[in-house]
Amino acid sequence: MRDAPDITPKSWLMIAILGFTWGGTFLVTEIALEGLTPFWLAAGRIGFAACLMGIIWSISGFRLFEAPPGRRAWGETILIGGLSSAIPFMLLAWGQQFVTSGFAGVSMAAVALIVLPLAHFLVPGERLSPRKGVGFIIGFAGVCVLIGGQALETTGASMEPAGRLACLGAATCYAMSSILMRRLPRVDTIGLSTVLLLIGAVLVIPLALWVEGPPPVPDTQTLVVVAVLGLIPTAAANLLRVLVVRSAGPVFMSLTNYQVPVWSVVLGATLLGEPLPASLLWAIVLILSGVGLSQYGALRRLFTRG
Repeated sequence: MRDAPDITPKSWLMIAILGFTWGGTFLVTEIALEGLTPFWLAAGRIGFAACLMGIIWSISGFRLFEAPPGRRAWGETILIGGLSSAIPFMLLAWGQQFVTSGFAGVSMAAVALIVLPLAHFLVPGERLSPRKGVGFIIGFAGVCVLIGGQALETTGASMEPAGRLACLGAATCYAMSSILMRRLPRVDTIGLSTVLLLIGAVLVIPLALWVEGPPPVPDTQTLVVVAVLGLIPTAAANLLRVLVVRSAGPVFMSLTNYQVPVWSVVLGATLLGEPLPASLLWAIVLILSGVGLSQYGALRRLFTRG
């Protein structure tokens, strides 16, 4: 896709919804893990989302590429399917056994910093400017302030270095999948979202069986939670993610990663009564300042429309 990124009011709304949705996913995931092992949880939510999107895709006529794709386009599509869900889900599920939640949060915020230089070289219209670079660094600093010392604490686990590499590997997967997704030729959004989930399911289900054996028999509550995870933060959010990346670009999409930890903290305090950290206000100021600086042009167009 060679068109320049088109950041509209709808783009801002979509990344706000994604930030809120994924920020609340951590709370729901903790409930699901009481009845399912990590790999089978990933397999369950991706499998459910793939089935749901498959039904929607069939109704739309199984449209995918607008023009017959070559081998390269199909190869990149398969690679994106692995990088956007199955591989990072499993890396995080494994890595978080050995690292602090703070480090995992920082590693996900690092997606934006990984996307920035990659997009400069690989995506037309996404050139890295000093203003954009400084803005993203300020936003990342805001996430670090919010998470605080947890990001640097050690668990003492012998596998902690490998766990940290796994978390950073997951962040790199998300970054690379957004870059590759933007570079695909013209494609139907629903079709691409569905195919990516189907590829993820084909990868993760056999791996879950290999690593964790047959799935445990979940209770009704766990099944409901997995269905919710498959419907909202997997199927619906994956569709929104494809829409944002294909229209507004991977750099803009990566701003979602700065919102997620903020929403996670706020929702934890609202729904679970967890204490709000004293650093929350400063973190929000830094994150909003970073977003404003990096997206100054898009924000100016947003408020001067009409």
